Amino acid sequence: MTQPLKNRPRRRGRVFPEYNLPPSELARRQAEIDDFGLRCQTIWLHVSPELIEDHYNWFIMIEPESGDYFLDPDEMVAYQKARQKYPSGKLGTFRLNETGACGFI
Repeated sequence: MTQPLKNRPRRRGRVFPEYNLPPSELARRQAEIDDFGLRCQTIWLHVSPELIEDHYNWFIMIEPESGDYFLDPDEMVAYQKARQKYPSGKLGTFRLNETGACGFI
């Protein structure tokens, strides 16, 4: 004999309500992300005009601390090239086209 399903009250709210970051910490983290993206984009804007003709739509992995970049038509190969030289650094990814956008929307 099957039991009828009980209507449980829906749980609403945060999964971990005790884990909240103060707004200042959230703002600091967002500023770091924005700064990283801006440094990568600056390098991309500097090198893309000379590379776009020969490597159109290739992936470019940028390590903003050193200014090094790695090119390949395959994203994973470019990533592996960058990780061989910078195993733990943060990398920015762009494509060598008019917008630098990667992926689909």
